Parts: sequence; C-alpha cells; structure tokens
Amino acid sequence: MDAARELETLNARIVECRACPRLVDWREEVARTKRAAYADEDYWGRPLPGFGDPAARLLIVGLAPAAHGGNRTGRIFTGDRSGDWLFASLHRTGFANQSGSVRRGDGLELTGAYIAAAVRCAPPANRPTPAEQARCRPYLIAEVRLLERLVVVVALGGLAWDAALSVLPPDGVRPRPKPRFGHGAEADVGGYRLVGCYHPSQQNTFTGKLTEEMTDQVFMRARALSDARSPDWSNSP
Repeated sequence: MDAARELETLNARIVECRACPRLVDWREEVARTKRAAYADEDYWGRPLPGFGDPAARLLIVGLAPAAHGGNRTGRIFTGDRSGDWLFASLHRTGFANQSGSVRRGDGLELTGAYIAAAVRCAPPANRPTPAEQARCRPYLIAEVRLLERLVVVVALGGLAWDAALSVLPPDGVRPRPKPRFGHGAEADVGGYRLVGCYHPSQQNTFTGKLTEEMTDQVFMRARALSDARSPDWSNSP
C-alpha cells in the first residue's frame, strides 16, 4: 500500500476516534448548539484528519481544531481567522494553490506540505489536557512515519513545538537539552529540521506579534530547507 492510501486509512481511523470523553462531549455539544452565524450549517463535530500532499517534505503542526473552524468545516485550519492567515501565507510562499479556504471541497490543494494537529478534537477553551495530548500522539507519530519525504516540520506555537519534539524521530532518542521554542527558532531533531512559528491566532496577528512578513519568512525558510536538504542530515552544512 503506498503512502497516500496508508494516510487515507489512518485518516479514517482518526475520524472515528472517541478516546477522550471530555473532548467527545465538547465537540459534539458545539456541533449541536452551533454559533448563530453558522446556524444553518451542518457541523463536522468529529476528530480532524491531516490534510495535504502525501509527498510533502514539510509538515505543519498546529495545536487543535477551532470549535467553530475545523470542528465546523471538517478540515484543519479551515473556516477561521487563523486558517485565513495561514493559507494566505502558504499561497504566497508556493505551498497552496489559493489564498484562502472556507470549507472542504473548495478547491484548496497543498503542494509539498501536509498539515496536522497535536490534538484532533476541538478542546474547551483551546486547552487540551496532557492526557488528551498523549492519547492523540500516536496519530502524529504515524503521519511522520508515512510522510516518507519529510525533512522539515514547522510548529505553530509552543505546544505544537513540544508535540513535534515528542514524535521526532518516531523511534529515536529526544534531544537534550530540550530545544526552546521561539519564532524562527530551529533545531535538528533525529534527521528532521524543526522550525518554530508563532501561532496565527488573532491574539498574535491583531497585536502585531505575528505579521505577514514574519509568517512568510518562516515558510520561505521551510521551502529553502525542504528544497536543499535530504533526509540524511549528516551532510548538513
């Protein structure tokens, strides 16, 4: 079975997951009650699979779906302001074929990039517990294994950085001391290059903590790394 089909099989497992009772109750409650602006829409209300190019050399890791974003639309970073910011940058830097996405099936395609999350269900107050993160970790480990050309991981925020460090490499030894998160921070981790980026939340983008230029610089750096490097980092300059 090739990587694309194995990713499809994994995604089917993710969508059916009910391992975290608190998250199941919350995501389904949000899907029932809805936000007034989306009252006529059918919410997804299930875990979110990864999305993107099975031949990706770049993996983008977020924290978790937004209650009225991905939990509504059924695709990671789709239908909320964070996604608007992210996809616009991916379009400007050549990873996405269009600058925005509002729903599944709207034509968005990623080239050379795959997007996943540390936690696959929308958590209350955007705060998954450590136990919930641990139960979701095998899905991210499986994606890293199946993305056979992967060489660069961009972590959106500190929790995503920690999640990436916990799965890179899938079967290897973690670096010590632990690399610290920061915007533009980089670390070589078990044959991969990990790059930090502030999360494109409104808290960061409205305050100017994260600008379009800063976001584009991260993904331009990721493109340069993914184009220039091979999975064998022993030859890295």
